[in-house]
Amino acid sequence: MFLSAVHLSRAISKKEVSCKEIMQLTLNRIDSLNPGFNAIVAAADSGQLLRQAEEADRALAKGEYWGWMHGMPHAVKDLANLKDFVTSRGSPLFAGDVADNDDIFVEKIRNEGAIFIGKTNVPEFGLGSQTYNRVYGSTGNAFDSSLAAGGSSGGAAVALATGMLPVADGSDMMGSLRNPAAYNNVIGFRPGLGRIPKTRDDLFFDQLSTEGPMGRTVEDVIQLFSTMSGSDARTPFSVHTRKKDPGQYEKGEIADYRVGWLADYVGYLPMEPGVKALCESVLQHLAVSGAVVDQAQIEFDMPTLWQTWLTLRQWLVSSGSGLLYENPDARAELKPEIIWEIEQGRNLTADKVAAAGVARSSWYLAVLRAFEDWDILALPSAQVFPFPVTEHWPKMVAGREMDTYHRWMEVVIGGSLCGCPVISLPAGFDDKGRSMGIQFMAPLGQDEKLLEFALAYEEVNPWHEAYSQFD
Repeated sequence: MFLSAVHLSRAISKKEVSCKEIMQLTLNRIDSLNPGFNAIVAAADSGQLLRQAEEADRALAKGEYWGWMHGMPHAVKDLANLKDFVTSRGSPLFAGDVADNDDIFVEKIRNEGAIFIGKTNVPEFGLGSQTYNRVYGSTGNAFDSSLAAGGSSGGAAVALATGMLPVADGSDMMGSLRNPAAYNNVIGFRPGLGRIPKTRDDLFFDQLSTEGPMGRTVEDVIQLFSTMSGSDARTPFSVHTRKKDPGQYEKGEIADYRVGWLADYVGYLPMEPGVKALCESVLQHLAVSGAVVDQAQIEFDMPTLWQTWLTLRQWLVSSGSGLLYENPDARAELKPEIIWEIEQGRNLTADKVAAAGVARSSWYLAVLRAFEDWDILALPSAQVFPFPVTEHWPKMVAGREMDTYHRWMEVVIGGSLCGCPVISLPAGFDDKGRSMGIQFMAPLGQDEKLLEFALAYEEVNPWHEAYSQFD
């Protein structure tokens, strides 16, 4: 089951393996592993899925080919709408809501021939980088189910790492593609602003989050990114540029890259011992292979960046969930962190929101100046290693108290706020067997170049052997 998605696609198209065989193997694997991890939720009926797979085989026999995901099992993150499946968003308030339509990126995946087997688990409303909720429960880490999987794409990352899915979609506001990728030794790619068309009530102001692909190999991430991305008239800010076809990507030459290591922003961010050292070890592999790797710094007041993040996030969460808060019965079903976000957002003035927009713009320009010296900027993907799944969020990091439920993930907000493409690639495991990732960021508009860098990184820092324990 650890064929890459691209190789699985080729095997199906060449009829070397049938879609029904793949579906049966997938269902068997989910039956065997999912009870211990709880990554796949809202699963479809097995008999129905096997009949869909048989239909895909009959289509191939007639010369019909639906796309590169023809007959391939796929599960959608439970924040997105998948027609005829529940979109619970991890909330008991929506546990019975069945979607009437696909979100735009889901529609694109369907058009490539995927068979949808269910959803992947998320935190309540996707808030908090720890995948637990009162609808489906907690998702355990792929390498130790007693540890957190990260979030909010935790179910997707674990399903990937354990071989329950060949490739996965996720989304990222505050590291929700990057943190679970780091915690489960897979890849999470947050595309640049506008690359993935959105399905949102607000298509203009909400520019903090984006959907994106996850995979076990860079080639798989490229393939799914090609499917999910592209302009769409329903999304006014979607990028109207010609995409590279997956076959046009070429592995970058390591010696051509100047990599700036931001580390902990010159001591500003607290980090659990071992996180930086693990990331620096893979950067050393790049340096030995010819890349220029050195310490870098972005000239910006980091406390201001954090306050900018709080303001914009609280404003968006409050705007999107305010009606639930106003209903006492609904409010009683919200977890404390959501209530806190809404209440903080309701205290914001228009002047504060406008000032945060200006500060975000200043941050983007500061990052742009840094890219005059560096091709790629690097940071750890998280500030702590995976922690106990029973712990909602770390209260202390390296001796510093965390004053909010998400302060321990401050390392990811720079990429979210500047809108540049960011990819989390595996950095390895510590001596306790806990996985960590490293973020690489490229200038806005250079998603394809960042993915070509990732192909080069993958060659000098292979991570795939870790999946063998799930065979």
